[in-house]
Amino acid sequence: MKITSAEEAVSHIRSGHNIYIHTAAAAPVRLVEALTDRHEELSGVNVYHLHTEGNAPYSKPEYSDSFHTHAFFVGANVRSSLKSGGADYIPIFLSEVPHLFNRGIIKLNAALIQVSPPDKHGFCSMGVSVDASRAAVNNAVTVIALVNPNMPRTHGDGIIHQSEIDFGVEAADPLPEHAPAELTETELKIGRFCAGLIEDGATLQMGIGSIPDAVLSSLTSHQNLGVHTEMFSDGLIPLIESGVINNSRKKIHPNRIVSSFAVGTRKLYDFMDDNPNLAMLDCAYVNDTAVIRRNPNVTAINSAIEVDLTGQVCADSIGTYQYSGVGGQMDFIRGASLSPGGKPVIALPSSTRRGETRIVPFLKQGAGVVTTRAHVHYVVTEYGIANLYGKGLKQRALELIRITHPAHREALEKEAFSRFKTL
Repeated sequence: MKITSAEEAVSHIRSGHNIYIHTAAAAPVRLVEALTDRHEELSGVNVYHLHTEGNAPYSKPEYSDSFHTHAFFVGANVRSSLKSGGADYIPIFLSEVPHLFNRGIIKLNAALIQVSPPDKHGFCSMGVSVDASRAAVNNAVTVIALVNPNMPRTHGDGIIHQSEIDFGVEAADPLPEHAPAELTETELKIGRFCAGLIEDGATLQMGIGSIPDAVLSSLTSHQNLGVHTEMFSDGLIPLIESGVINNSRKKIHPNRIVSSFAVGTRKLYDFMDDNPNLAMLDCAYVNDTAVIRRNPNVTAINSAIEVDLTGQVCADSIGTYQYSGVGGQMDFIRGASLSPGGKPVIALPSSTRRGETRIVPFLKQGAGVVTTRAHVHYVVTEYGIANLYGKGLKQRALELIRITHPAHREALEKEAFSRFKTL
């Protein structure tokens, strides 16, 4: 690993190159900015990434000739670029993103990553983000790393020897942090309903955000829970410290938390640092349904933007407006449904902030179906739990209408009757 400046490191990226940017809180913003500063001398550089924290200056309209953005998952920093046509979205299951690199479908010239400093054996760690970034590093011609003492050293697939890194840029930049938000009564109600579906000894998958935090806050009386999840945040820590989560009933990786990336506060990053009870692994493995299903009572709790009366789940777009991505929802919905005693759950408030129903007769025109109606089992709102598994379209409609906001029930009943003729 040659230690150099950010400007020197990114000077090895040429016009027409395909580059990958490390995910979420591991995005090496210093390297990204140095690359973008070269926009006048570059053209047609293809930038691939999942969700990234921090700015994404390469996606600005004025740099559209220099950089072409291809997002496997859309974050707030590239949404406007997608809306204006300056970027593109690649729909794909999170479990399959590494295959694009491993199978040479996307050939990478460079990977921009962020790692912890080398230990006494010369090994760095990809820290809070392994996901598809491990596969990107394995297949990129050139690896450029921001070497940051603020990056926790985590165990698992993200361990990388300094000899695998071509250029290193040393900087003590703070990692992006997301503090848990104060929970609303609606979110707490949803959390309690979801917690009621979780059995002692279950293996959990959930992401970050208010509803997952509300679920976790309702699990203080549970016992022997495990975690096998694509991502996690601060909400897990109190349950781990109290012993509610001990991973003792898991069949694979017992006694260890399994994850692929994490976003949270410095407290979370310090918890992750050199923690042997945490395995940060490649998402092709973590999100593999054949792996997920091997644990007992997998309970996967995922969110949605809207659900139609037949059970189709839109979780990545608002009509044609690309909001996020497919991510790992289907990986875990399917994995949980195949797990012995497993429960796949879609949880969402019944209404938007403007009072519009999120359980709808039809998805908005252009909306993406992330979880099909053949895969959905449980849908939860603040008004209760709808179990759609094994039910016909009419029964599903009645179940979903029962858990929507009372102000919308009559209109939805009329829509359902018009469609199905009887209820």
